[in-house]
Amino acid sequence: MRARTFTESARRAQIVTSAIEVIADVGYAKASFSRIAKHAGLSSTGMISYHFAGKEDLVAACVAEIDTVLRAYMEPRIEAAVGHVAQLRAYVESNVAMVGVHPAEVKALIDLVRNAGTQSASVNARLDLFEEHFRTGQEAGVFRPFDTRTVALVFASGLDAVVVTAAADLPEPDELTRLGRELADLYVRATAPDPLGGQA
Repeated sequence: MRARTFTESARRAQIVTSAIEVIADVGYAKASFSRIAKHAGLSSTGMISYHFAGKEDLVAACVAEIDTVLRAYMEPRIEAAVGHVAQLRAYVESNVAMVGVHPAEVKALIDLVRNAGTQSASVNARLDLFEEHFRTGQEAGVFRPFDTRTVALVFASGLDAVVVTAAADLPEPDELTRLGRELADLYVRATAPDPLGGQA
């Protein structure tokens, strides 16, 4: 029974991985069960239906997996940064760098949010996270006074624009690094208590 459970769990994970890669390649609209089954090396779409109630169920599993993968990449880098400014920089740079490390997951998530009306817990929670970070940074004196909600919206929108553009036409690693650094520099200067950019 334990071996069977492991096999079924591995097959389910295989289907999710294949679905993410197919969605990244052809988009949600064309990601049929037949395409996914072929990509996964399955003999029929029945194996997908055995593990998932339907396409919505499979998409939900894909988004949960993508959220897990992306958090696993970004969180250690953010947590290793000390201070509000360093964490702001780490968030931006790791988010942009992630496009090169996990291109399929990033492209699939963009397509699902844009074309399938999919909800991502990580994406949905960002504005509150950013706003709280800016508010506590202001209290610590490392960010200048500004409306935290407005700046959180601008921060998210600008970051998304860079990530979406990079995901559509993946730059070389050095260029991704440069893009992340430039965007981080911009946000640090914009939020600093002095024109030159403060440090926490």
